[in-house]
Amino acid sequence: MSEILFTDKERARYARHLILPQVGEEGQKKIISSSVLVVGAGGLGSPVLMYLAAAGIGRIGIIDDDIIDITNLQRQIIHSTASIGELKTISAKRRINQINPEVKVDIFDTRLNIDNAKEIIEKFDIIVDGTDNFATRYLISDCCEILEKPWVFGSIHRFEGQVAVFNLNGSPNYRDLFPKAPPPELAPNCAEAGVLGVLPGIIGSLQASEVLKIILEIGGVLESELLLVDTLTMNIRKLKYNRNTDREKVTELSEEAITCSLNIEEEKSLDSSKGEGDMKEISPIDFVEKTNNGWEPFLLDVRRLDEEKIVSLPNTNLRINHTEIPSRVNEIPKDKDIVIYCRSGARSAMVANYLKVSVNHTDKEIYNLSGGIHLWSSSVDSSVPRY
Repeated sequence: MSEILFTDKERARYARHLILPQVGEEGQKKIISSSVLVVGAGGLGSPVLMYLAAAGIGRIGIIDDDIIDITNLQRQIIHSTASIGELKTISAKRRINQINPEVKVDIFDTRLNIDNAKEIIEKFDIIVDGTDNFATRYLISDCCEILEKPWVFGSIHRFEGQVAVFNLNGSPNYRDLFPKAPPPELAPNCAEAGVLGVLPGIIGSLQASEVLKIILEIGGVLESELLLVDTLTMNIRKLKYNRNTDREKVTELSEEAITCSLNIEEEKSLDSSKGEGDMKEISPIDFVEKTNNGWEPFLLDVRRLDEEKIVSLPNTNLRINHTEIPSRVNEIPKDKDIVIYCRSGARSAMVANYLKVSVNHTDKEIYNLSGGIHLWSSSVDSSVPRY
């Protein structure tokens, strides 16, 4: 660390760190010498990236393939209205450079997947999870276990958040705490369930704090503990957990392993892998063209009631929450083609596959409306709100 010499500007920038006994010059040198990869530049990634940049992390990696939408701005504070339509990585890098031009920023305009995870993750000291889906978290967990990298987990849902540190010097990993993923309907993402705008700021700041404590080797890091925060009641508690001694250490990445078997019977009944290859997709543009030419399918909305109150597509025949499909399947006609839609096409695809294998529709077809309301808004009618 001694080769790092602070300039006058750096001493001024990091003055409040330098006077902390737990940080000081040696601690700040550790921070400057560290590298952190943030997976996701959204709600959680925003505060993590800004605070780590302000703290002086020497090299920050950002991986995200998403484009900024106006619906992001309520919570993704690293981005601005002027950045709408821009890649999140580009917007985030620009903001980091404005906060601290001394920080080196590496961007990866892609989604973390089984093919690129090891190559990207091995370049960084610490990994931060800013994602909103279980498959990516299991991928991060497995890859970090193989590469022996610590990672900081964060999760948000409506008014509640969670933080933990995994795989730090052999501490328990994500699979020890969450052996299996819950079904999607029990763990919807922010777009489906909603989230209080300040919540990712709170949880992301706690994640950034854990990163700095790991680097500085100070305080009580959240290893073997899951921090639970409820902003409605301001109840904050910790859940202790241990390594699962029956679990074998992960030694290689597996697509099957990160997909994860789900443990709820209803989810098994709606498993989208059943009937894979049988479900048909139809784009909003093709749907409109065919209906204009006389096609009269049964249009089924599988979103929640609160989503229906925001917007529904024209000529929707029925709305059934996708979790209620098995018990209300008799309400869906068997003598008409069925087109199913939701917000973005994921839940409707699951229902379409379920109906294809579980219901006899003779010669009639079942279609998933690809892209759902979002693609309808961008390709058919921009007055239809995206949410």
